[in-house]
Amino acid sequence: MSSPRSPAPATVQDCWDCMLPGPPSRSNFGSADVSPAGLLAFPSGSSISVVDTRSMQLVVSLPMPPPSSATSSLSAFVTSVRWTPLPLGRDLLSTEPSSSHLLLAAGDRQGRIALLDLRLKSPVLWFDSDDRLAVQDLCWVQARPESYLLAVLSGFSSLSLFSSSTGRCFWKYDAAPEILSCVRRDPFDSRHFCVVGLKGFLLSVTVLGETEDDVVIKELQIWTECNELLKLERELAGGGGGGGVAGSSTSSASAAFPLYAARFAFSPQWRHILYVTFPRELVVFDLQYETQLFTAALPHGCGKFMDVLPDPNNEFLYCGHVDGRLSTWRRKEGQQVHEMCSMEELLPLLGTSVPSPSVLALAISQSDSTLQNIGKLYSDAPDSPFSAMEFDNPFDFCDAPLVLSKTHLVSISDDGKVWNWLLTAEGEYNHKDDKDLDVVSNITELSVTGTNANSVVASTGGVEMEVSKKSEQSNNGRSRHSSSTISHTEMSVKISLVGQLQLLSSAVTMLAVPSPSSTATLGRGGNFPVVAVPLVALGTQSGIVDIVDVSANAVAASFSVHNGTVRGLRWLGNSRLVSFSYTQVSEKTGGFINRLIVTCLRSGLNKPFRVLQKPERAPIRALRTSSSGRYLLILLCDAPVEVWAMTKTPIMLRSLALPFTVLEWTLPTVPRPPQNAPAKQSSLPPKDQTSGASDRPSSDTKGSDGSQDDTSESFAFALANGALGVFEVHGRRIRDFRPKWPASSFVSSDGLITAMAYRLPHVVMGDRSGNIRWWDVITGHSSSFNTHREGIRRIKFSPVVPGDRSRGRVAVLFYDNTFSVFDLDSPDPLANSLLHPQFPGTLVLELDWLPLRTDKNDPLLLCIAGADSSFRLVEINIADKKLGFAHQPRSIKERFRPMPLCSPILLPTPHALALRMILQLGVKPSWFNTCSTSLDKRPHLIPGTPKSSEDLRSYMMDVQTVGDPVVPELLLKVLEPYRKEGCILDDERAKLYAKVVNKGCSVRFAFAAAIFGESSEALFWLQLPHALNYLMSKSINKSPQKATVSASVPELDNASMVTRITSKGKSASGKEKKDATSQGQLRLMAFEQEELWANASERIPWHEKLEGEDAIQIRVHELVSVGNLEAAVSLLLSTPPESEYFSANALRAVALSSAVSKSLLELAVKVVAANMVRTDRSLSGTHLLCAVGRYQEACSQLQDAGCWTDAATLAATHLKGSDYARVLLRWATHVLRAEHNIWRALILYVAAGAMHGALAALREVQQPDTAAMFILACREIHANIISDLGNSDDESKSSIKDKLPHLPGLGPENEDVIAVGEYFGQYQRKLVHLCMDSQPYAE
Repeated sequence: MSSPRSPAPATVQDCWDCMLPGPPSRSNFGSADVSPAGLLAFPSGSSISVVDTRSMQLVVSLPMPPPSSATSSLSAFVTSVRWTPLPLGRDLLSTEPSSSHLLLAAGDRQGRIALLDLRLKSPVLWFDSDDRLAVQDLCWVQARPESYLLAVLSGFSSLSLFSSSTGRCFWKYDAAPEILSCVRRDPFDSRHFCVVGLKGFLLSVTVLGETEDDVVIKELQIWTECNELLKLERELAGGGGGGGVAGSSTSSASAAFPLYAARFAFSPQWRHILYVTFPRELVVFDLQYETQLFTAALPHGCGKFMDVLPDPNNEFLYCGHVDGRLSTWRRKEGQQVHEMCSMEELLPLLGTSVPSPSVLALAISQSDSTLQNIGKLYSDAPDSPFSAMEFDNPFDFCDAPLVLSKTHLVSISDDGKVWNWLLTAEGEYNHKDDKDLDVVSNITELSVTGTNANSVVASTGGVEMEVSKKSEQSNNGRSRHSSSTISHTEMSVKISLVGQLQLLSSAVTMLAVPSPSSTATLGRGGNFPVVAVPLVALGTQSGIVDIVDVSANAVAASFSVHNGTVRGLRWLGNSRLVSFSYTQVSEKTGGFINRLIVTCLRSGLNKPFRVLQKPERAPIRALRTSSSGRYLLILLCDAPVEVWAMTKTPIMLRSLALPFTVLEWTLPTVPRPPQNAPAKQSSLPPKDQTSGASDRPSSDTKGSDGSQDDTSESFAFALANGALGVFEVHGRRIRDFRPKWPASSFVSSDGLITAMAYRLPHVVMGDRSGNIRWWDVITGHSSSFNTHREGIRRIKFSPVVPGDRSRGRVAVLFYDNTFSVFDLDSPDPLANSLLHPQFPGTLVLELDWLPLRTDKNDPLLLCIAGADSSFRLVEINIADKKLGFAHQPRSIKERFRPMPLCSPILLPTPHALALRMILQLGVKPSWFNTCSTSLDKRPHLIPGTPKSSEDLRSYMMDVQTVGDPVVPELLLKVLEPYRKEGCILDDERAKLYAKVVNKGCSVRFAFAAAIFGESSEALFWLQLPHALNYLMSKSINKSPQKATVSASVPELDNASMVTRITSKGKSASGKEKKDATSQGQLRLMAFEQEELWANASERIPWHEKLEGEDAIQIRVHELVSVGNLEAAVSLLLSTPPESEYFSANALRAVALSSAVSKSLLELAVKVVAANMVRTDRSLSGTHLLCAVGRYQEACSQLQDAGCWTDAATLAATHLKGSDYARVLLRWATHVLRAEHNIWRALILYVAAGAMHGALAALREVQQPDTAAMFILACREIHANIISDLGNSDDESKSSIKDKLPHLPGLGPENEDVIAVGEYFGQYQRKLVHLCMDSQPYAE
């Protein structure tokens, strides 16, 4: 994909550019996606939230831009998000660093599709989607190595393919009358994806290029019961005037049927297998057989299926249900049959509101599973195979031997919560004596026991066993789990909540900012003045009050205060809140029950007051609290205003029976300037000043603010007849402030005053005609202007500090939900205003200033509650005497976080590459220890003491043999700011690195790849020692010293092959081998003959009960591939004579039976003697070749027909040495060129001994660092093997050390190796320069 490049390393979170999204809803279609590096993206209204799944912290919120710049355009709900699968870009020598690994595709209800950059927080590409159909789902597809395509489901039945480089659509497909629901990419082939519909329609699509002719489709059908869906369709058609569901409507499946979903997922371990959930069914579908292998009905008492997620490492399925439960399904051994083994609640029953929230989406983090693989393979504990990953809870060591796997699952609920669950599978270990179970203790070995009938003979002879046994020491017990077996019948799955993130809980209705005066005291008593706190209170529709900490951009607390909508909310000082709601008793009587509550933020207690026995005639209209928090005004509709003293027990002082339209208390007084400072400027325009001298001392005539007493407070008001006034409250007394009135022309009768702001000595008013007037209550000066806008709803004075140039800045919110900022001290406020008629993409419900400024150079911060339920903090730039929005990244620490955000993928690209190289080359674990004050409470379990920053070289391990030795020290210096803040690796991953850092460079490379989300690369590094051991064993077997042994191997193999074919015990042994060495994702990297044969044998029982002649043909093919000719003949002879396949099957039965026994041949000839008439299918030729022993030609035919896995299985069964290597080599080329899976191809190249092909592939994808690390890892593994052989007592083995000084193709004199070293040196130098030029991001 060609991704736009950022002009400079932008920060992930710009200064004060903060946003908290509202809660997600079903209008967001339950979309969520976890990036390979562990970043969760999900839509919330018209915004996208990005969360770090490890620390459960909000990284950033991305608002979807509106369709146009017009004032009426609003952003639609985001309905689908999908991370790009691009890894961290390492092509530094030909391109500039980019953030292509942080790109996110998003679609909305209006059919718009954008490619968003997480760093820039803005779209870098808009796709040309003109149909305006709601986007149902998105999926990335790779047609070519340099090109990614976006598959889009929109509307009910439309599927489109877009180019990511141009944004244009080049292919469309209409599936009407089917209703398409879900699209997913095949993890085994990036060109292939599938789409499933609500009625069971399944579309298989393979994309070979970027033209319409390059798209190959196949339509299939999954049988499912859909009577309920047909009923819903009829209801929808009836409600819509009789139109069809898949007609002209712009809706989609999730919009029309929010509780009726069809989802599917590809199996991460078995090719061609799909797991599909319909509302009442779980289906396992085989794409190769084009049929259902298993169907399970919805468990009794459960809500409908919502989604299905396969476990990346284990054969579990996690199914979400619409009632908030999670069912876990486990595959039975030897079958594709799943049984439910647990049912858990994803919404705790305690502490939830009524009605209960709903679970909207589920997701699993792939990066955690990859790290778990590393922990399993390189654990040091001899008694527990999985204890390397036992650090989610430091107190679970008692259960460590029982833990089979741990999986992190994230759920999202519509109350704004993101839940992080730990699913733990536990079972019993049956430890057996080594004499009874002689299995290998290394992943590369095969079990060999001369007396055990169930053993599998190694295909490469006895010397391989010695190599494997010796390599066990160098691998430090990589698969110790082979020394015990697991009792699956006793397995249980437990779920525990390990993290939670609270976003805004409901649609925001009110916003309140604390602005305590100097006379306000602490809520717990005493005479200590309160301080301004960075907190904002938000009232919601659900009755919950959320407290937002703006310094952390997080919800600090949530209080369930009311049963209904919060209609008013105000601060009492800085630690108490007062809020109200009301409910109408009945429409007939018209009475209202008003509910007023004081909430203490420290204790969390809600204390009602003004509790009446009977309903009132009028509801409460608004609340107004004084700056000190001592007084409260309660405004009721068509009723007197009540004045309350907010003591420990609130007391009503009196009621004011005047027709108030608006009331506002005075804000805290303006601080005095220093004595040596120049006289402050006037607060009014020059044209309204009668005497400059008389205005200057106006605010200092009575105290600092014109008040009579520091303990008295005043409020300004306007009456329905347009009259103005100011009252003063002192204790229980309320008196007229006696202001100096403005000119009579100031009071206009053409507009009712609707908004007011009051800060002594100025009162600013707005009316329903858009006029703004202001008045000095001390001098009587006044002025006005017209905004030429609609009526004014709110006016808010900006906070001021000593030395401010202006004290007349106000934010004005209009009735059309737009706002502007005016400077009333300017000669022409309208001309110099910051006119922002609409905040991008949303309307503004409420706004207020954040009163945290202490210096005149501090920014003005405006808090905004959007109509999309979001909370935003916007910085207003006041530099150069002009207003404007500020978007300037700062190099200081901008935001407080309760714990460091340890997500290396978010670092600026050069710094991320620097950390990757440091982890690869090997850094001492003590480097992760830190003395940062923000980490005082973190448990430092990593041995070692942090050294001084001057001695950075001592942190590096003395293992580097590639590249410039000075570069690591320079990179450590660049990473020092992150290390000091503790935001490189969290404790869990740092502990894992400490355990594996000395286990060899290949595991370090795997760890570094997993940290940055490159799971396929991590699996490659984990399998590389296995592949090199395999390659070395082949080289050793070719040595002259072992000619006798090598010559005897074929006979032994042929004999064992017949036993393996006909013995059930052999299949069991194959499964035992698979369980021990190919668990989880490592099965994707299988290449060895025994592994391929075992995987193919595992699939055969799945299809035994399938009927139909097409299925029989594929079953015969599978049996021939694994060498079970007898079963194949039996199946062929069962073909009925009337079948069109009978002749072909008869011919193959005769040919195959001749390779088994003479008696079977005679039986077959008798059956088919008179029926040889018709021609055969294309695959039958390979079977005949197998019958006569021409396996090499049979493999070539299978590869020509596109049956690559079958060809490899056949070769693994029958071929040896160079013949098998040729099959692997051609397979590797196909995987690289066609399937675009470079890591799978590299393993095959290594297993085939084609090192030059591996280096060429890495050079082609422009990864100089990986090529250098590949050579380094190969040399280290080779040296370990040779060293172990040299230490052997067997002279024949020790002599091999002289025969194989270097791996073929990787000798130091090889031109490709020399070129890789030079290229890597250039890469290092460029990386250092880029790192020095990049500023650390401030998180």
